[in-house]
Amino acid sequence: MSPGAFVGVIVIMFLLELPDKTMIATIVMSTRARPSSIVLGASAGFVVQMGIAVAAGSVLTLLPTRPKDFVVAALFLGGAAYLLLVPEKQEEVEGEREGERERVGTRWREVSTAFTVIFLGEFGDLTQIQAANFSAKTHQPVEVFLASSLAMIAVSFLGAYGGRALQRIVPLRLIRLGGGVIFAGLGVYTVVQAVRG
Repeated sequence: MSPGAFVGVIVIMFLLELPDKTMIATIVMSTRARPSSIVLGASAGFVVQMGIAVAAGSVLTLLPTRPKDFVVAALFLGGAAYLLLVPEKQEEVEGEREGERERVGTRWREVSTAFTVIFLGEFGDLTQIQAANFSAKTHQPVEVFLASSLAMIAVSFLGAYGGRALQRIVPLRLIRLGGGVIFAGLGVYTVVQAVRG
């Protein structure tokens, strides 16, 4: 994977996670616990989920090229539809609910709570699906895992230490719109490539 593509995966995954419920959960948890604990637990949860996603993407590479491309295109277009059609308010409410479920206490409990909330919240999430997509599309699971994990760790830091300030500066609506447009473009491009064979 070229350095530009590696950075591209980081940027796309980072932007996709910003308007997500697990980002909101990270922000909420950091108001009730030490941000450093939330970063540790959330980052670990994200990294494990990126590993699962990349493994799933590697399984997709076993499909013949044309059907695989149509599956990848459908996932990109599904991600675009989700970002463009599901209101960000719904994501905020779900994230706040997940972040508030459990009050925390000791450092170990704060870390384990953050890990559990993020790990469970990311199952089947858009960024997990897109990490699988990138892995299947590029056939470079290690690079996709590293890039996706770096993006998710950066989101953990941002959520724990500055998430509320970011939301005041950049509305979630604009982040979701940008991500939706990018994924629609990737989906259409993948369909065109699959049709051309």
